[in-house]
This record gives sequence, structure tokens and C-alpha cells, in this order.
Amino acid sequence: MGKVKDIKTYKSVGDTVVTIGTFDGVHVGHQKIVKRLITSGKTDGLKSVILTFFPHPRMVLQKDFNIKLINTINERRSILGDLGLDYLLVKEFTKEFSRLSAEDFVKQILVDKLNAKKVIIGYDHRFGRNRNANIDDLKKFGDLYGFEVEEISAQDINDVAVSSTKIRKALKEGDIIKANTYLGYNFSITGTVTKGKGLGRQLNFPTANVKVEEDYKLIPKQGSYIVKAVIDSTPIYGMMNIGVNPTVNGKKETIEVHFFNFDKDIYGEEIQIELLHRIRDEEKFESVEALKMQLKKDKEMALTYIATHHA
Repeated sequence: MGKVKDIKTYKSVGDTVVTIGTFDGVHVGHQKIVKRLITSGKTDGLKSVILTFFPHPRMVLQKDFNIKLINTINERRSILGDLGLDYLLVKEFTKEFSRLSAEDFVKQILVDKLNAKKVIIGYDHRFGRNRNANIDDLKKFGDLYGFEVEEISAQDINDVAVSSTKIRKALKEGDIIKANTYLGYNFSITGTVTKGKGLGRQLNFPTANVKVEEDYKLIPKQGSYIVKAVIDSTPIYGMMNIGVNPTVNGKKETIEVHFFNFDKDIYGEEIQIELLHRIRDEEKFESVEALKMQLKKDKEMALTYIATHHA
């Protein structure tokens, strides 16, 4: 896991190079910008910082805006750390903060708190109250307060926007291969293992129920997936079902994982599940016996896939 640090107390971290954005997914388009930020920091002797906002600004300013995010904040932090980022500042986004003028934002956050000597930002970035300031204004503030502004091109910004849209669409459609290709790593779900109804054990497929605390986390299309987790430093493969268990008249969506060749008690533990491949849609079978037969077929298919792609 990455060692990215939070800036919680706004204590001085030395001179910095900063970029600003949501970076949801930290996909291949984002990674290009993050690597540019880190390289710039190393070249100029500056600490690399990403300033991000949570909750998502549109969640606060548009009450009916129901966006689901590719990563939770902790997942994002881990990925950014793995890329080599020095610091992540998660600024709480409130209505009060949204009313901060552009100059106050620059002075209070970028200058006084982050000691920014360089800001790498998109050509179309807007900031301050009513988002009324642009990159030209930022350059003027840079001249005033002593920091350089480096522009990210339209092409790079477009790549970021297009990728995020395509990843969300792919996940909602269950196309995990496409989503993982755009991400540059395997999409994952992080949650706490809780006790379920024990149906899996009755079917000879005991499962770990995974409860995701963050209701803003995007959960992919219902169905069965081939998955991987790392438990006690050991890669463990299995298959996961996202759905309502219609064969037994389930109503509430659950996330259940059956790990292969694994019998350790992990109740109460937080685990991260990587999604590798989609097996099928969730179905309502004529009987529990028919469901059991299908699970055996799913397992055979999963083991073949793992042996072929992950041996």
C-alpha cells in the first residue's frame, strides 16, 4: 500500500507543487497527470500535493445530484500513494467554503497552507465563488504571490473526462475488463466481512458477506464475478455475487464472496476485493439444487480462468 500522507493540521510541509481535482478512479488519464506532478516536484525540489474535495462539490451544491464514485477516499489515497505522491489534502467541501472568493482560496489554501511554488492545472479549471475565476486569473495570482502556473492541455483533460465516464458506464454494464483497462489496475470493493444468513454454507459454497460502508461507492452491475483478495499477504481467489439471491426470494442487495481453498475466520475484518472477470448475470433458478449445480459450473469456469490468466 502507498505511503501518501494526509495534511490534516495544515502544518508546513515545505515548498510544494500542487494540482487540484477529484481524481475519482485515479485511472490512466489521471495517472499521467499525477506522474507529471511527482516528476515536477522531484525536478524542482518540491513536495507533490493533490488537493481534493469531499464530499463531491455537486453533492453539496445540487441536493438531488446522486453521483456514485469509482473509489472511496481511502481507496484513492492508497492508489495515489502507490504512484509516489507525497501528500493528499482532502478539503471538506461545504456551502460556506464554496462562497470563498478566488483570491481568498488562493491566499488561504494554496499560499498560506500549502506553500505552493507551482500549480499544475487544467486549461479549463474554474475556481472561487460561483466558479468565476479561470487559469488566467490564477496566473495573475501566481505573479502576485510567487508561484508558477503550468497548464494541462485540452487533450489531456479530455482524456481524463472521457475515461471517467467510460469507466462508470462499463461498471454499470458489468464490463469489468473494459473498466480495468481504463483504470490501469483492477477495480476493487472494500468492506467489512459480516455474518449473512448462512445460505452459502448450506449450498457447500460458504461466503463472506462484504458490507461497504460508503453509500457513494459505485457497485457494478449485479451478477457473478471472478475475484481476488490479499489476506495475510497471500493472494486468495474466489467468486463473488452481487445481487438479491432471487432463488430464495431475497430482496436486499448483498455482496457475497466464496473464496477457493480458504477456511480462515475473517469476520469483522476489512478486505479489499479485486474484480477480475464477469461470469454471468444473476438468475432465479427453479430450485436450490439447480442453483447449486450452476455454482459448481461457475467455479469450474473461474478456476480455468485463474489458471490461464493468473497462474
